[in-house]
Amino acid sequence: MKLKNILLLAMVVVPFMIYAFTIKTDKNSLNYASTELINDDIPTVSWQLIDKYKSEGGCIVRFIVNNTDSIERVCFTQLPRPMKVVSKGDSLGEINAGYYFIKSPKFGTNAKDIIIDVECEWPLRSVSEGPEAFHALTPGGRIIPVALHDKQSMIKAAMNDEEWMNWMIPADSIFRLNKKLANGKIPGPYDIVPSFKRVEMKEGVFKPGSPVKTSIINNENPEFYRITLSPDLALIEGASEKAINMGLRMHQRRLLNKETQSLPCVVIEDWPDYPYRGLMIDIARNFQTPQTMRHIADLMADYRFNRLHFHITDDEAWRLEIPGLPELTEVGSRRGYATDSHYFLPEIFAGTGNPDNNLPTANGYFTRKDFIDFIKYCDSIGISVIPEIESPGHARAAIKAMEARFRNTGDDSFRLIEDGDTSKYTTAQFYHDNLMNPALPGTYRFIAKVVDEIAAMYAEAGVELIGIHLGGDEVPEGAWDGSASANRLSESKGLNGRHALQGEYVRNISRIMCERGIPLYGWQDICTDYDDEFHAEVAPTVGGMDCWVSPHDLEDNIAVKGVRAGYPVIISNVDYFYMDMLYAPHPEEKGLFWGGFTDELRTLSGYPDSICPRDGNEKGKVIGVSGKLFAETIRNPQDMERLLFPKCLGLAERGWNAAPTFSDPDFNILIDHKELPRLSSLDTDWHLRQPGILVKDGKILMNSPYPDAEIHYEINYQLDGNMPALIGSSIYSGPIDLPKCKATVSAILCKDGKTSVPTILKIN
Repeated sequence: MKLKNILLLAMVVVPFMIYAFTIKTDKNSLNYASTELINDDIPTVSWQLIDKYKSEGGCIVRFIVNNTDSIERVCFTQLPRPMKVVSKGDSLGEINAGYYFIKSPKFGTNAKDIIIDVECEWPLRSVSEGPEAFHALTPGGRIIPVALHDKQSMIKAAMNDEEWMNWMIPADSIFRLNKKLANGKIPGPYDIVPSFKRVEMKEGVFKPGSPVKTSIINNENPEFYRITLSPDLALIEGASEKAINMGLRMHQRRLLNKETQSLPCVVIEDWPDYPYRGLMIDIARNFQTPQTMRHIADLMADYRFNRLHFHITDDEAWRLEIPGLPELTEVGSRRGYATDSHYFLPEIFAGTGNPDNNLPTANGYFTRKDFIDFIKYCDSIGISVIPEIESPGHARAAIKAMEARFRNTGDDSFRLIEDGDTSKYTTAQFYHDNLMNPALPGTYRFIAKVVDEIAAMYAEAGVELIGIHLGGDEVPEGAWDGSASANRLSESKGLNGRHALQGEYVRNISRIMCERGIPLYGWQDICTDYDDEFHAEVAPTVGGMDCWVSPHDLEDNIAVKGVRAGYPVIISNVDYFYMDMLYAPHPEEKGLFWGGFTDELRTLSGYPDSICPRDGNEKGKVIGVSGKLFAETIRNPQDMERLLFPKCLGLAERGWNAAPTFSDPDFNILIDHKELPRLSSLDTDWHLRQPGILVKDGKILMNSPYPDAEIHYEINYQLDGNMPALIGSSIYSGPIDLPKCKATVSAILCKDGKTSVPTILKIN
């Protein structure tokens, strides 16, 4: 479900401010100096991608460091990968998975432009894979910021590399796609995303500001609603109060806007084909505030999503206050310079090395009050929040927090690991210490405690808790092999290996949840490859099983297997619905690409009935769809919004309408005319597609998928590898004569203050 090649990281500018406090970590006392700005004195670093091995698939990253008189090492974060320094005099170390430092014997001298070349085993394909989050350690143990003086232009490196140019979508292919997409029909007043089921136009004109009446009506679908706009009345009818509220929201926020003077009279009848229409938002890897999440929830409600799968814990952080277990947030929600996790977690992704700095997305959590207020608000707009407490894997933050509790208080009742465990494993994220032990009573006390505290929050909020997601995924080979307790459990119960132990864990968790009347949610791993006896016990307790990968072969199709075994299946396949994947292969796109590339047209094509075909053997059923936004590459709310929009609009369409509704061109023009301007009006960022470039009959042609966008271009005749500054360059207005020499044509799209990544065409 999550990430095969992950912990991908995007460039951020480290603040130049230094922080005033002292904190103990490991064996050292680390000082964060005064809040005085000392830009001229702090170290600076730039990095360049200077070489790529064609045969080996690796690369060399060059770090250029200055102002090093008072530092001992420069720390940074990056996608975990085998790396080594080129020069024997330099050194590189890995503090934790994805957290590194570099050293040079020239540090501490007056040397300028200190170069440290680092050989990486794998190539850097996008900005999300580059080094970032720079900070430095002085010989006296002081953490100071490092200014990112200049960052590598990934497109500059790609322009001089044929293999990279071949990785990007060819400019002429983009041109042909844009030509097709620009020919969609102009949307009418009642064309929106997701599309209404039935629209019957009536005579007359409805004027905004007319009275609104509501009433309950009978319908077998509890989310059915009807909007009737007459000349002097808006009548909203629904099968439930939530359905009426949805109809009101569609009327007030989707059909009407500041510019609406009138609308044709109409009768709209609408209902969803699936009861579960969700988004998973990860705030564990990189934190988002309650205010930001309220904005996302509002947008979800506007597009008729009704489930927020809230990913609040993982290896890299724990983001929810749990009364009685303060270490979960005292240790688990803070990241900084640390070579162990006694007081806070090591830096990863964003950060400054300072565990108490909340400016980046490294640190922070929802207080109990924050969470109660948030779930109440979500409920008021029709969204049920399903919190995810990752277990037994992806649990490093919880494990380290409970170890801190044990050290500080002597209380071992919530320990999640045991002394003397010699198990050796490596997770997909390169961790070796992130598994709760399913043979320890502390594991189940911990889960029960967290579940009970979450249930108490929902009770206090007066909001129904429809389920808790317990993860259950990505337990690696070798898990628990060296655990004496696990071996005793296996022997006593006849369990054979990791998979059987994981199944025992799922059984026990399902019993805990069943005793409390709380449905269990989990990833497909919780029910994959178990026997009928297991399914008979576990399936009735499950509210939803997230299926993130399903081969086309029915016998291997995990979604089909889940439905046959009696589970309510949620289609959340990486092939269609992982929001954190790149929109397209391009060095300057942000996101991951281990699972492919996903844009709004790809999500639109994710039909659950095709992903999970029916064969008449179903005991369970597909209950809906869910998009997954993991946060490795997210550094701010804008990053999150650009990965979600307009990508999640295709998901919204498929969650609401099981049958085909829009062609790709019609969907594209609808997004252009209505959804992107609306998102801008709501101060929401979004992603812009690329322009196309084509050479034909001695002319250079360019086009846009959106009729109202501008194309800015520049022609570089020097071929010196310099990336032209495209903003403020020529605006395309018609065919351009083909140069009579070698050249590189670069073009970007501009619309509503947004710019696309550049499209590149080399002319020989």
